[in-house]
Amino acid sequence: RATDATRVNESGLIEDVLSNVPRIDYTGGGCPHILAEPMRTNLIPYSEDFSSWTTVSATLTPNQLSPDGTNNAYIIEDDNASGFERVDETITTTATPCTLSVFIKKKTSSVSTYSGIQMGTGFSYLIFDSYNGTYNQSSNTNYDSIEVENFNSDWWKLKLTATVTTSTRVALWGAISTNGTTINTSATGSETFWGAQLEEGSYATSYIPTSGSTVTRNQDIFTRDGIGSLINSTEGVLFVEISTNTDATDKVISIADAVGTNRIWVGYSTAAKKIYSLGYVDGELQFAMNTTVADESVFAKVAVKYKQNDFALWVDGVEVATDSSGNTYAADTLNKLSFNIGQGGGAPFYGKVKQLQVYDTALTDEQLEALT
Repeated sequence: RATDATRVNESGLIEDVLSNVPRIDYTGGGCPHILAEPMRTNLIPYSEDFSSWTTVSATLTPNQLSPDGTNNAYIIEDDNASGFERVDETITTTATPCTLSVFIKKKTSSVSTYSGIQMGTGFSYLIFDSYNGTYNQSSNTNYDSIEVENFNSDWWKLKLTATVTTSTRVALWGAISTNGTTINTSATGSETFWGAQLEEGSYATSYIPTSGSTVTRNQDIFTRDGIGSLINSTEGVLFVEISTNTDATDKVISIADAVGTNRIWVGYSTAAKKIYSLGYVDGELQFAMNTTVADESVFAKVAVKYKQNDFALWVDGVEVATDSSGNTYAADTLNKLSFNIGQGGGAPFYGKVKQLQVYDTALTDEQLEALT
């Protein structure tokens, strides 16, 4: 990745990662994972400095503790019971699915007034309860999807996705409702916001800070070649523990030869909601196995066994598919590991990888059950 990026560190704080350094990310806590994401641009020029947005009567209080551990969040306050006080920005976009994400500080007790968020003129006002993380949509068109991430003990990360026009309004209200279901001018109160991001895409990616202009984070690319001595081409197991986003694209991890005519894939067909594996020898399909998954965002342990006329796909301790007819590879054929199909960079893997192992023997059923 030829640009800087961010990750969530072991302490649960967002921090910068330099270009061409893999991101070992701790989002969600527990064991870390490699984070691989597509190229995205934060179209909001001031992601943290809300005083640089258009202020509509709202009172702004800076220097609040934020999810990156510094004092750069803002309180946005509505202290007038006869008007909707807010900050907003109008951003040039393309007519495509866009996703707005923003961090909202958790309240420590139940609320009597509710904050508001909107992306895109004509879309609903999202009324948000920052104590329990619930929301309601009021007026106008509903969003395609809404996600509330329990980011850490102090913050929510709210994500809105919709297909917008070429001019997209983003607005934040410290208070927009007194009953939690409809908007009303009599609402007064405040909310703490940080890290606004508007990106073209059907899901939110990791935070891209901006301070006066749009900023682009490049695609993560993972490839390791020259490892033929570590891979037994005639038989073995490719094992991964992975999760991904639910946009309708294929996402693949492969072991292959230098040009990709000999390759083994494992990954997601998210349009069909499947985990699948394919094997090609000299460009000819030798095996194809798949299984349906309920939720691609949940980590799955996946193992692909390959051996002459003996192929199997295991997911989370269960053998879900087999293929008893097909060739494997001549000795020393497979020598490259890639987060794509191993041929031309297609179907790049975007998601999270907790484990990746290659075994030089075809493990037994008992071993595969234990592994997955």
